[in-house]
Amino acid sequence: MRIRSAGLAAVLTATLMGFAAPALAQQPTQITMWSNWPDEPAKREWVSARVRDFEAANRQCTVKLSFIPKADLYTQAKSAVRTGQAPDIFYMEPDQPEFLAGGFLEPLDAHVDLAGLEDWAKPAWTSRGRLYGVPVEAYTVELYYNRDLMRRIGVELPANFQLSQAGFGDMVRRSVTAGITPLAQGVGDRPFPGAFLLFEALLRKLGPEDYGKLLNGALSYRDPRVVEVMTWVKGLVDAGAYPKSFSTLKLGESHFYFYATPGAVAFPVASWFTGRAFAAPENGGMPANFSLGIMQFPAMDQGNCPECKTLAIGGSFVMFSRSRHKECAGALLRSMATVENGTRWMEQVSLQTGLRSDPSRINSPRASYFTELNERNRGARYFFGTPLFHYRARCAETFTQVLNNAFPAGLIGVQEAAEKMDAACLKAS
Repeated sequence: MRIRSAGLAAVLTATLMGFAAPALAQQPTQITMWSNWPDEPAKREWVSARVRDFEAANRQCTVKLSFIPKADLYTQAKSAVRTGQAPDIFYMEPDQPEFLAGGFLEPLDAHVDLAGLEDWAKPAWTSRGRLYGVPVEAYTVELYYNRDLMRRIGVELPANFQLSQAGFGDMVRRSVTAGITPLAQGVGDRPFPGAFLLFEALLRKLGPEDYGKLLNGALSYRDPRVVEVMTWVKGLVDAGAYPKSFSTLKLGESHFYFYATPGAVAFPVASWFTGRAFAAPENGGMPANFSLGIMQFPAMDQGNCPECKTLAIGGSFVMFSRSRHKECAGALLRSMATVENGTRWMEQVSLQTGLRSDPSRINSPRASYFTELNERNRGARYFFGTPLFHYRARCAETFTQVLNNAFPAGLIGVQEAAEKMDAACLKAS
């Protein structure tokens, strides 16, 4: 009897395990994903919708999605990759090369259909012939302005919407005289906005070839042309071009400063301006009746390329090289990188993308904005990448401290700023 009881127990145990095994096998794999844009509703919804669509089509995978402010996300990611605790997929921009150099990013060529990406966007995430990021967000550097305030200070833009160097200086002085801030800008939580005006002017002065040399350490900041532009910008700073709160004003706050309180005539910023500006007014977005326009950055005297403009890749998604769930993580990235999703991004976010898209299918309430943006970019000669896309290590740190902050804040002069940049960035010939 004991033997029979033992045998029966064994059979029952095996039977129960047999029933349990399929149930356990059917448990979905959960992957983790960190995204930026917690305070940009359109981008947040686009990401959330891509995750929902993926989960609906891939029942074997679930996604734990978190939205984290970029500065915090980078801090957490830098620690997490070293301890092996990084999420399977996380937000990244091409100006963080240490993640790739450290071997923390997974090549995506085998996971993503590269036909779903714009050819011009791929180089931003390509290293040694392999792709490491899905370039969702692309942008140009634009100069937005308040049409009503521009009329109030008595400035009329020419037919090409590009003021001369002297005309732009006159706009700044007229604004200050009228008690209006000329340019909304702040560097309280970002390492680059304070340099938008200076570097777009340098690009137009030098042209793409010599501008590229400047950003690659082959041209001195004491070059007479560079000094001339820096001296012009220093004059604008001294005239009161930027807010008194420039050094502490955060990026999101500078948007509100421009189109709400206290108001500014113009706002030099990348075209991801729309992420905050096109949110509902109750969520900090632009008032419905705001008279938004887009002008060109000014043409420099004897400038080599007045039609030049910066084009860059921003928010992208990468896979952690030590992910234990690469099949699901790769499937999610593959599902994002499609023409349909590129079209949805442009339609919902009103911003360029590195995903392929079909402009003919875009149905957006911001159609007039797209028309104006496309008009300002018509005939543009693009230079790829902002300064921090090119600068590294000590040079990048010096750029942030000097040309993003101290120089536009009026704390140092042209000669000192040029010397500091050369000391950190100029390569020996």
